[in-house]
Amino acid sequence: MIETLKAWDEELFLWLNSHHVDWLDPIMYRISETVTWVPLFAWLIYLIFKKDRANAWWVLGGVALTILATDQFTSGFLKPFVERLRPCHDPRWDGLMYNYERCGGLYGFVSSHAANSFGMAVFLNRKLKGKVKYLPWLYLYAVIVSYSRIYLGVHYPMDVVIGALIGAAFAWLSWFAIVYIKRELIKKALK
Repeated sequence: MIETLKAWDEELFLWLNSHHVDWLDPIMYRISETVTWVPLFAWLIYLIFKKDRANAWWVLGGVALTILATDQFTSGFLKPFVERLRPCHDPRWDGLMYNYERCGGLYGFVSSHAANSFGMAVFLNRKLKGKVKYLPWLYLYAVIVSYSRIYLGVHYPMDVVIGALIGAAFAWLSWFAIVYIKRELIKKALK
């Protein structure tokens, strides 16, 4: 069963990765870089303080906790534990796949980009639900960043899907932790 899923994942990767166009290559490369999104992050911080000043530090702390947890779990634990080669490091795909300029670390299961971007999107949409109007667009940001990893040849589709699920799970855990800690601190302060 696992081998069948792995074969489907590899076939889907080769198909998705084969659909690249030269003019889009540098754009996808930039999309995959964190620095490209600094204006988005700055805008989000501004919105958080504008719409929910009283809880802004709790929200930012929750985002930081989510990203720290997803990044450490995916890069620090799963990648070295599973040891699945990135497609760009797998000699079976030489001449069959497209890779633009860089490959990254040796192992790729799971995508930290997917985990971090989906973790942030889920946490902010959960924590600021009803307070900030356009936050569901963060899911589009997460999808684009995640897809760029397949496009660039550094992740298989399942790396991205499982990464997104891990990011969502840690976002929910962070949300519960922030709500619980805040509630307990308020209870103690009122005693």
